[in-house]
Amino acid sequence: MTIDADRGALLVVDVQNDFCPGGALAVPGGDEVIGPINRLIPAFRHVVLSQDWHPADHVSFASNWPGHAPYELVEAEGIQQLLWPDHCVQGSRGAEFRAGLDADRASLVLRKGARSRLDSYSVLFENDRTTKTGLDGWLRSLGVEELWLCGLASDYCVFYSAMDARKLGFGVVVVRDAVRGVDLPPGGVDRAFEAMRGAGVRFVESGHVA
Repeated sequence: MTIDADRGALLVVDVQNDFCPGGALAVPGGDEVIGPINRLIPAFRHVVLSQDWHPADHVSFASNWPGHAPYELVEAEGIQQLLWPDHCVQGSRGAEFRAGLDADRASLVLRKGARSRLDSYSVLFENDRTTKTGLDGWLRSLGVEELWLCGLASDYCVFYSAMDARKLGFGVVVVRDAVRGVDLPPGGVDRAFEAMRGAGVRFVESGHVA
């Protein structure tokens, strides 16, 4: 598969300390995405890095729901919310990009999930599914028509970003060896890939990219 530098953008999703080994919400093998991502970055004119950026009172933190534990489901202002351990708190070490990621070459850093009462998995929409982050307008202003996705986690933020990008009319490529998933609940990664494939998302290994 060939990268079109004029109409393509690389989207690196949430490669942050808290999602890597040793972090508060570690994705198994999360560090392993860094090498493939760094090899891809120089091939793109437009590189977007997303960053979970939660306030301490964020709605997704189980610690803010007395009597509830991580990985329980609750309803928050009419939106189903999965509860997580506290992670990627604004300004914390856990929210920083993982050491070794070539973050200095980013064209744009998009911080998401920064509102206390609204979570954001996708880089394109908040979890109310109507509030845009503004990324699609920025991409279209540059003539971008195709997004190459990598990062963490393949069954949450990568998945929702890919599906939203397809709904907005972008071509989407997921780089298989540059994503890892939490697989929660079990089987979630396989279901995410099946759903993405059904939505027209294409898949490639970084070593097969020209």
